[in-house]
Amino acid sequence: MKAGRNDPCPCGSGKKYKQCCINATSKQHSDVFDDIAQTVAMNLNLTLEELNLAAQQRMAERNNRPSADFCGLTPTQMANWLYAPFSEVAGVKIRTPEDLSTSPVMRYLALIVDEAMQNDGYFKATSKGNLPAKLAKQASDLLPEFAVNQHRTNISISEFAGINEDKFNALHYSRILAEISGIIYLRSGRFHLKKAAQRQYQTQGIQAFFIPMLEAAITKYNWGYLDSFEHDVELRTFWLFMLWRLQSHGSVDQLIDDVAKAFPDLLHQLTPDEHFSSVRLLSLLIESRFIERFLQFWGFVVADPKKIFAKERIPRQASIQPLLTQTFHFTVNGH
Repeated sequence: MKAGRNDPCPCGSGKKYKQCCINATSKQHSDVFDDIAQTVAMNLNLTLEELNLAAQQRMAERNNRPSADFCGLTPTQMANWLYAPFSEVAGVKIRTPEDLSTSPVMRYLALIVDEAMQNDGYFKATSKGNLPAKLAKQASDLLPEFAVNQHRTNISISEFAGINEDKFNALHYSRILAEISGIIYLRSGRFHLKKAAQRQYQTQGIQAFFIPMLEAAITKYNWGYLDSFEHDVELRTFWLFMLWRLQSHGSVDQLIDDVAKAFPDLLHQLTPDEHFSSVRLLSLLIESRFIERFLQFWGFVVADPKKIFAKERIPRQASIQPLLTQTFHFTVNGH
């Protein structure tokens, strides 16, 4: 159904259609109408049926023509990536790797599941409803095994270590994903592992939960939960495009340019000030929410935090980890 001017924009920004993507859509429609006008001028005897068929053909041609703004993707492919359900995305195969030992999220989940399995399917939560300090300690001890450990940070504020769940963002993130993906639940001061999850774990191991956890991270989890950015821009809509671009070149700077070029309306949602331009604000959001607290938490990439958040212009790279290419195999544009 076509979006009205005052309806929410289909891109998921939360803004009205007239304040977001209507200009880009209007331009596409205008280009098609120009093509049709030329067709009519050259064929004055066209019937209405023939004219409708010509319009459909012109629109189909444009929708399936690679776009430079989309880094070579067609509008049809891009629409699929933006709006299709997780299980129906085209041009990419999403698989469960055989070895998940390099993924912080999945290693932390394994600790949670094992603790429940060893205690009749449940274990006691803290008075605040968090994971016990025992699990936080075990999770912290895993840090040397992860690739992200090459970039040391103060352990007291590390995303990947902490004395309790409140001070351990990656562990808290993993617990939240386990809840919203229906693996565990908190009731009467205890964390319970669902019966179905217990059976899955016994037969398939931790691999059983990789796709459900990943889908929850992409479609249900609030990406702005662990930060305090003033600007509330919904980046989840563009996750697959961003992943595709970053996997292809590994450059954080190029990724920002790719996103700004493909979705210029995102910049209109960010108010620049004397310190940061709209592009820099977009960069900070993508670096924090997409790279730092999605891709790194999962073990898909490693990025030097000193370069990511540097004020001066430093070429910034994200080191692509084997787990990323094992999980996502793109089949668009020869990639």
